[in-house]
Amino acid sequence: MLVWHSSPHRDDASTRNAWVLSETERKVTLAYREIVTMHPNGMRVQAALEARGVRTRIVETLEGSPTAVTAAAQLDIEVGQVANSLLFEADGKPLLVITSGQHRADLARIAAFVGARIVRRPGAEFVREHTGQPIGGVAPLGHPIPIRTIVDLHLATWDVVWAAGGHPHYVYPTSFAELIEVTNGLPFDVGLRE
Repeated sequence: MLVWHSSPHRDDASTRNAWVLSETERKVTLAYREIVTMHPNGMRVQAALEARGVRTRIVETLEGSPTAVTAAAQLDIEVGQVANSLLFEADGKPLLVITSGQHRADLARIAAFVGARIVRRPGAEFVREHTGQPIGGVAPLGHPIPIRTIVDLHLATWDVVWAAGGHPHYVYPTSFAELIEVTNGLPFDVGLRE
């Protein structure tokens, strides 16, 4: 597990990021690695992060992460620390909802919050058209044009959360506050009440 030092992740004279592996962690086989040759989607996400002054690095998971549970297991984090970027269709327009992997999004509450008649899951073609990224790898940013975004308040529970980096095997560490800032997102409790 990588230990993140310095928050927020801004590149200025007062804060610098550092990745530190403890002695024990160096002996553990990580379920992710440095990227040798980055996919163009990852390069767009990395460039978008850097353009916003965010210093972080996208890493590659060894296996795909079709669910928040599998992503959390590979990253050795809690399921709630997985920041799922889910693209929905709100009255025909794209709406990005970044939700904690710990729960499902309540589409009726989201629709009421954004003033839409209906919010629904679109097909893969709609997702790719509006994000330029495949389902399972949708990042919070790096899309052809900015997308209206909601960020789950539950993600504020953790200092560090992990988001997709534009490819099903790419992830990077971030924070709730940073997600709000880089996406110009609106904070909202998106979780389905059971």
